[in-house]
Amino acid sequence: MRGGYILRITREEWLRQVFELKKYYPGVRRAWTPGLTVLLAKKMEAGDSFVGYGTIGDFVKLENLSEDERSMCRKMGWRGAIIFENLFKFDPPLPIKETLLRYSKAKGKYLHGFSLLSEEVDSILNRAEELCKIYKV
Repeated sequence: MRGGYILRITREEWLRQVFELKKYYPGVRRAWTPGLTVLLAKKMEAGDSFVGYGTIGDFVKLENLSEDERSMCRKMGWRGAIIFENLFKFDPPLPIKETLLRYSKAKGKYLHGFSLLSEEVDSILNRAEELCKIYKV
């Protein structure tokens, strides 16, 4: 694995959209390169939790999106679309406090776009295998 990022999704409708379309429109500027792992986080009753993860298949820049998508992205301040090659859902969600990130200073909104080393991604995914059922979407 080559490391990755955390995306903290704030709205339930956006979370549904990610799992239905296998697509996410990021507002944060990062190197969204194919093969990177993106861990999806959301605020839950147990605190911020990982709800799943995906492998980037492609990143479509704003100018290469359809006119409707371009318009929506400009309105929302999004930079393009991450297309997931593989996408997995955790059941139940994995509380971040149950992972090595419990020691991180990044909390809440500061998790969005947070960069992870390969070893950190591996550790989180291993913890998810221990505590969650993982379903391919």
